[in-house]
Amino acid sequence: MKHLIAPSILSADFANLQKDIEMINKSEADWFHVDVMDGVFVPNISFGMPVIKAIKKHAKKPLDVHLMIVNPDNYISAFKQAGADILTVHYEACIHLNRTVQSIKANGMKAGVSLNPHTPVALLEDIIKDVDVVLIMSVNPGFGGQSFIENTYKKVIQLRDLIEKSESKAKIEVDGGVNLETGKMLLAAGADVLVAGSFVFKSENPSDTILQLKNL
Repeated sequence: MKHLIAPSILSADFANLQKDIEMINKSEADWFHVDVMDGVFVPNISFGMPVIKAIKKHAKKPLDVHLMIVNPDNYISAFKQAGADILTVHYEACIHLNRTVQSIKANGMKAGVSLNPHTPVALLEDIIKDVDVVLIMSVNPGFGGQSFIENTYKKVIQLRDLIEKSESKAKIEVDGGVNLETGKMLLAAGADVLVAGSFVFKSENPSDTILQLKNL
């Protein structure tokens, strides 16, 4: 399977959001990556349901919604109604992760689990067959434009090994500090989906940058 590219809307131009959405629609990107932050789980606040609904109205590709929030169970059906196709929660934010994952699926979405940089991959052993996506954070979540954490390559290799041994169908997604250099090494380590924010939207030609990532 050819790897997927998910540009992160958090880095888009919010004064011209529709223009950036249409650019992604026409590009070689596969998903829209949408970061939701509550200012509690991470030290930043991003957008909520109204913005996601607005994106969904124009997006022609799946919405990959990444919840960096506490108590995600309270909002699962609301995110489905807002337009999420894939809903990813943080391992660190879920007391009853299996129940959360089942609830996401019951609401008709693909279920993802994200790990912060300090969280070991081995903790997913008992749930890896139930999830559709594992999102490895390669920076500390909360802000765009951070430096890539080198230990991420080792985590992707460990996760690929866990997925293969358990015969899980989960995709490995990586978010943070992704560029042509880190992207190539992440794919070699076993990643399936690359999230890119600043690298895409701050480039001179975002559509061409997406194509370059797709062609790695």
